[in-house]
Amino acid sequence: MTAYSTFSHAAVHVPSGRQTVTEAEDRFRSHNPDIPLSRGVLRHMYGLLERTVADADEQPSDLAAHAARTLFAAPGVAAPDDVDLLIFTGILADLEEPATAHVVADKLGLSCPVFDLKNACNGVLNAIEVADAFIRAGQYRRVLITTAEVSTRESRWTVGGRDDVLTALPSLSTGDMGSALLMEASGRPGVLGSRFFANSWGWPAATLPNPYARDRALGHLHIDSAELVASFEGLPQRVRAAVRDIGVAVDDLDLVCIHQPSVAFTKVACDWVGVDVDRVRSTFPTHGNVATNSIPLQLATALEAGRLRRGDLVGLFGFASGASAGVVVGTW
Repeated sequence: MTAYSTFSHAAVHVPSGRQTVTEAEDRFRSHNPDIPLSRGVLRHMYGLLERTVADADEQPSDLAAHAARTLFAAPGVAAPDDVDLLIFTGILADLEEPATAHVVADKLGLSCPVFDLKNACNGVLNAIEVADAFIRAGQYRRVLITTAEVSTRESRWTVGGRDDVLTALPSLSTGDMGSALLMEASGRPGVLGSRFFANSWGWPAATLPNPYARDRALGHLHIDSAELVASFEGLPQRVRAAVRDIGVAVDDLDLVCIHQPSVAFTKVACDWVGVDVDRVRSTFPTHGNVATNSIPLQLATALEAGRLRRGDLVGLFGFASGASAGVVVGTW
């Protein structure tokens, strides 16, 4: 029997901690008393109401493991011992060495092979592509994709001057979260196709310095929003063409998930893809930019609300710093 890969389940772990936009703005003002910041600027610019914040002692591996336990507790999901491969795709990691995937696997009691995979906010989409290839090749039958971010710890509370404010504010809209997605071999097609593209010349638009690379000081997010949007030049057209090449129409999709770094960018990305923004489950306002967790969060909330059922046609779209763009189309 021909092996295909299919989606089994998706789950997230949402930390209980919250920081409202008022609290974030007040903290920023306290660190920069000489720099004026309008009330409600985070809500006005990004559409943010509050963001999720992990406990100070929790690492990315903890959040990823929490999400995986939630996934395995769902009815009809395979047992952890049946997982053949674990992939961790977070932007942030517990350690430089070894791979954070080892730490996640240890916390889950798994003994399967593991590795980390990273591509900014498109890490989960790339992991789906890799898992699909492995499963189709017969290398593995069940692949657990995990991710987690503690991005609120990279917020830039202090800036050097007014010129730095606009590159610092996006870091105040990030959120913490962990996610897990299980893919399995199946006799029916699940992943129908995936395509990825890159404008790597756009990498300077959004950066998080490596503390080991230069001055060995912890870096903070630096995002030039205008340059980031510009770095996607030509990629939306290639994504739309890719959907047609896979053999589906966007209007035929039962569920559309698009990476959500802000309300405004979500609307732009919807225009790029060619879908009405009302078709996308809005997650940013009450969670923030949860980076690699954005698409798993939309899948998990759709499952919980009964908006995603077996046999539904799903389109997953990612636009990430680098810049990269990707699309995965599949039958749930």
